[in-house]
Amino acid sequence: MEYVLKGLFGERSLTKVVGVFATRAQADAAALEVQKAPGMAPWQSRVLGPQDSKISRHNLFARSMEPEQRGMFRTLVMAHSVTGFAGAVAGVAVFVWLFNSGIGMVVGSPWMALFPMVFFGAVFGLLLGGLISLRPDHVWLISAVRSALEQNQWVLIVHPTDADQTAVVKQTLSLRGANILKSL
Repeated sequence: MEYVLKGLFGERSLTKVVGVFATRAQADAAALEVQKAPGMAPWQSRVLGPQDSKISRHNLFARSMEPEQRGMFRTLVMAHSVTGFAGAVAGVAVFVWLFNSGIGMVVGSPWMALFPMVFFGAVFGLLLGGLISLRPDHVWLISAVRSALEQNQWVLIVHPTDADQTAVVKQTLSLRGANILKSL
């Protein structure tokens, strides 16, 4: 499944794991421990505090929650390309199925039937690509982080690049007593 998702997204990190802590010391200690995990790079984790709830939404989102700006653009292009093509192929498959079933309108004018099926298949595929690009799984996570910051809590945001790093991060945060939130 992870391989399929990597084909739709241009980001190295598809998952976000957030640990919510009561104090800065707890969040910093957890951040140090997380960075010792195999393969973790410095860009993959960031600690935010109550003072960060005052910065603009754009800056919080851009710098902390979505550090891969180029990856987001690649996600936009790749998701639309893959799902649009898949939708067009699905339209062709529906046409072939209807043609082989002997549906009169399709058999009588195959070109007039093929074009709208491929067109609408591609359009629905592109709409699905748009939904994927919006990353609805991140919206609630961003809201939860902002709420935690406004309640004077400290947040460690980690961007693991694979399932193994995700498991290690979740285990580390759990042992540190964090309230854990995760996307995707």
